[in-house]
Amino acid sequence: MKAPHRSQSDEHSSVNGLPLLYQTIYCSRATAGVDEAAVANIIAAARRMNPVLGVTGLLVCGSGVFFQWIEGPRDNVMQLMDRIRADPRHEHVVTLSETEESRERLFPQWDMELVSASEIRDVLIDALDDTEDEKNTASLSLILAHLEAGGIAELGAVA
Repeated sequence: MKAPHRSQSDEHSSVNGLPLLYQTIYCSRATAGVDEAAVANIIAAARRMNPVLGVTGLLVCGSGVFFQWIEGPRDNVMQLMDRIRADPRHEHVVTLSETEESRERLFPQWDMELVSASEIRDVLIDALDDTEDEKNTASLSLILAHLEAGGIAELGAVA
């Protein structure tokens, strides 16, 4: 099992010793003019700030759509989501899932990883293979089923 990512403002442990993590999955439409350089700036800022906030996750960008999985302490993730909603590079931010539970981090080594839409299925399958946490297994299985059913069709359309 991978060791959980730790930072100055990390989450509290629960009774079972696993961290209490808040997780948000959202998608949004990129505004006009968001190009590879703008996405690179988003990733660079996330890699600077997320370790301090105890936040990990992944960002998929393709066909003018952002899809992001963010996990960490509740207050920090909620503040990050407020900044994303106010960011002029995003419009129509839709929260797909929010949970708070004691579990291992799904992406413990990723302060914020940019994943191409064509690679998201492989990344999710790798995460499913690596996790030992039943809650993560259930979440990943649900997202993979949704992806394979075409529920995230715009993301899968990117070459």
